Amino acid sequence: MIKKSHRILRWACLAIPLFVPAMAFAQNCALCYTQAAGSGSRMIAALRSGILILAIPPMLICAGITWMAYKKRNQFYDHGSGEMPESNKQ
Repeated sequence: MIKKSHRILRWACLAIPLFVPAMAFAQNCALCYTQAAGSGSRMIAALRSGILILAIPPMLICAGITWMAYKKRNQFYDHGSGEMPESNKQ
């Protein structure tokens, strides 16, 4: 049985991300916005490619860590006995 405090904490963790995007919209930089709005098409294209350059490496790193964790998930599994070690049993 889940304790009441754990249940409240779980619902709070699920509800908090719903309110974060509303707060994040208030964090726009006025200088960045006016600079991008007043620039030409070459500058806008450079800004878009810069965003991609900054976004792709973290996504690849996260995908690599996920792939390594997936590959290593059964590293301590004893294939001979067909049972999980005592520390992994639930």
